[in-house]
Amino acid sequence: MPKPSDTLWDIAKAEVEKKENLEGDGDGVEVWEKSLLFMGNKNGGKTTIILRCLDRDEIPKPTLALEYTFGRRAKGHNRPKDIAHFWELGGGTSLLDLIRIPITNDNIRTFAIILVLDLSKPNELWPTMDSLLQVTRNHVDKIITKLGKTNPKVATEIKQRMWNNMPKDHPDHELIDPFPIPLVIIGSKYDIFHEFDSEMRKIMCKTLRFVSHYYGASLVFTSKSEALLLKARVLINHLAFGFDRSKSISVDQNKPLFIPAGLDSLNQIGPPPASDSDIGKLHAHTPVDLWKKIYEKTFPPKSTSDLKDVNDPAQDPQYAEYEVDAMRAQKNQELEQYKRNASKCWKEMEFES
Repeated sequence: MPKPSDTLWDIAKAEVEKKENLEGDGDGVEVWEKSLLFMGNKNGGKTTIILRCLDRDEIPKPTLALEYTFGRRAKGHNRPKDIAHFWELGGGTSLLDLIRIPITNDNIRTFAIILVLDLSKPNELWPTMDSLLQVTRNHVDKIITKLGKTNPKVATEIKQRMWNNMPKDHPDHELIDPFPIPLVIIGSKYDIFHEFDSEMRKIMCKTLRFVSHYYGASLVFTSKSEALLLKARVLINHLAFGFDRSKSISVDQNKPLFIPAGLDSLNQIGPPPASDSDIGKLHAHTPVDLWKKIYEKTFPPKSTSDLKDVNDPAQDPQYAEYEVDAMRAQKNQELEQYKRNASKCWKEMEFES
C-alpha cells in the first residue's frame, strides 16, 4: 500500500519495481530458451513462416546468408516470457558452411531444425533436403561425440531424447534412424503443388512421409493460406515455446499433409512407389537410398551448381551502404586503372623485345 506521504513518482517507481521483480523471479519458474534454424530451398518461404510465427506484419525480404531474430512469449499471467532464437540460412544449399555457426556445444540440447522444402520444385527437393540434412547431422554428431568425452551425461541425454516422440511399443522402433535433434519438415507452396498430376503428388507425398518418419520428424504442408500457416505455426511454437503439440493427423494425399512426429508408420505409408521388378533392379544400401533412387527416376535431380545463388549481393539495393559503396566504387576504379597501366606496360615490353 502507498504511504500518505508518497508522491506520484514514488508510487510509479514502486509499481515498476514490483513488475520487474515478478518478471525476474517468476515464482521460481525457469525461463524457457530455445533455438531454431530454418533452412531449405532459396525463395521457399522460410522468412514468411518466421514472420507469421512471430506475429510480425512485415514484407519478407530475401535472406542473404545467415540472419537472426528472436521472439518472446509468456505462458500465463505474471510469468516470465520465454525466449526463442530464430536463425535462417539463406542461399539454398550454397552456404552449407554457415550451418555450424548457430549450432554449438552450449545450445545443442535446446536446438531444433525446420527444413522448408519448395513443393513446386520437385526436381530440387531431394538434393536440397539431402545436402542440408547431411551437413547438419554431421555437425551435430561431432558436437555429441565431443560432449561424450567432456560431458557424457549430456551426450546420453541427447541420444535418449531423440526417441521422445516415438512410443516404445511403436512397430517401427528398430527400423528408423531419428535425427539427433528435433526436426520439422515443411512442404511450402502447397497451392502450386495441389495442381500437379495425381501420380506426381502421390510419389512426393509418400516419399516425404517416409523421410519424415524415418528421421523421427514432423511433416506439414503449407502455403500463404492463413489456415495452413497456422498448422505450421503450431508445430514450430511447440519447439520454440513449449506450447501443446497438436495430436491431429492428415495423411490424405489430396489434402495438405499434417503428421506430428511419431504418429505415422511404415505400414501406413506403404512400399516405395515402384513395381517389385523395378525395386529389384535397384542397388540400394539403405532404405533411404532405395527411396531416393525411386524418387529420382521420376524427378531427376538438378546438379548442385544449378541450385546455387548466382546473384551478387553487392549489387542488391537491400544492402546498400553509402560510405561502403563509395569506397568500393573508388577501389574498383583504382583496380581498373591498375589493369590498364599493367596492360600498357606489358605491351611496351613486348614491343621493345
